[in-house]
Amino acid sequence: MTQFQPTAQHPRGNPLEVLMIFLKLGLTSFGGPIAHLGYFHKELVTRRRWVSDSQFSQLLTICQFLPGPASSQLGFALGLMRAGWLGALAAFVAFTLPSALILTGFAAFLPYLPLSTGTAVIHGLKLVAVVVVTDAVLTMLKNLCPDASRKSIAIFSACLLLLTSAVWVQWLVLIIGALAGVNFCRGTTTLADNTIAVGYGKQTGFLLFSAFLILLIGLPMITSHHSGLLTIINLFYQAGALVFGGGHVVLPLLQDSIVSGGWMSNETFLAGYGAAQAVPGPMFAFSAYLGAFMPTSYHSTVIAGVALLAIFLPGLLLVAAALPTWQLFSRNALAASAIAGINAAVVGLLGAALYDPVFISSVTSAQDFAICIIAFGLLRIWRVSPLVAIGWCVLASLLPTAL
Repeated sequence: MTQFQPTAQHPRGNPLEVLMIFLKLGLTSFGGPIAHLGYFHKELVTRRRWVSDSQFSQLLTICQFLPGPASSQLGFALGLMRAGWLGALAAFVAFTLPSALILTGFAAFLPYLPLSTGTAVIHGLKLVAVVVVTDAVLTMLKNLCPDASRKSIAIFSACLLLLTSAVWVQWLVLIIGALAGVNFCRGTTTLADNTIAVGYGKQTGFLLFSAFLILLIGLPMITSHHSGLLTIINLFYQAGALVFGGGHVVLPLLQDSIVSGGWMSNETFLAGYGAAQAVPGPMFAFSAYLGAFMPTSYHSTVIAGVALLAIFLPGLLLVAAALPTWQLFSRNALAASAIAGINAAVVGLLGAALYDPVFISSVTSAQDFAICIIAFGLLRIWRVSPLVAIGWCVLASLLPTAL
């Protein structure tokens, strides 16, 4: 069994440290899954050096290939590498719980705000996401694409992704990136910096994957004979296990299952849907809102917790199962070249996502662009806390409504 070996660059942490940092991220990471990647990179790679850019990119690649919420899976994996299983649990709980707790309260409180004020606050938070993702893309471009070959892979990857919206193209881009890396990036990587090390081996990974399959196949068989709580668990587990593309994809899927299934009205669903677009943290936390409104004999908080755990569980089982196998793969010299190409493709993927959906859904005027430029200067030039940039974007967006 290969154990995680701390280094001077990436020392071993503790679960409390992971809990506190991911709690901060869970409270401030606005903008949806792509923006979360920018926040993670800024806090955990650039600022704290928990992992290298290459390791971060590899973890992101794994999560992109698997069904489930990619940003939450990435956070879980980062916590696992930093502080073992307790670190992984701390990362998941701290990043997810804030949005799960405030989602219904936010949905209830927002109607009492003046419409212009609530809209301006949400708009300001979306502008923050533009700045954070831009900063992450530029940092990763510098560190992961230092030569013409890898810059070229990043550029062609971004162009291909911008020309189509199909989810499967993301996988194609990563595969092409790996093949290009094998051909054009040989001898350009440092194997030690590539390693994804976790404190368990392939046998544990196989057991975790087996648990995923048993639940995926077994729950529908059980619920065909029994209803109630198991039916709810199965509904959310299947949604988390079979959806690719993250929160924006799972929400319409849940709407079809829950509204058409008669669990709640479309109006109630859409009220929570709107709030889910505005709160920090993972969009899969919307499941807690849905669970709280589902009519059962159990207390609403119990069902909210059950729904939350059921939708996240399959994705977390899969990423934990995949890490030991990837660890062995990444140590091969030829694989290191493929990883270099994948890293460059990931930069292109994030670059494309920076434009669509992050930029085009947030920057709608010259004033918005000016706000973003100043916020970018706060982060990149004056090196202030991201909280200062958040405050600036929100206040600048609120100013026209106050005049």
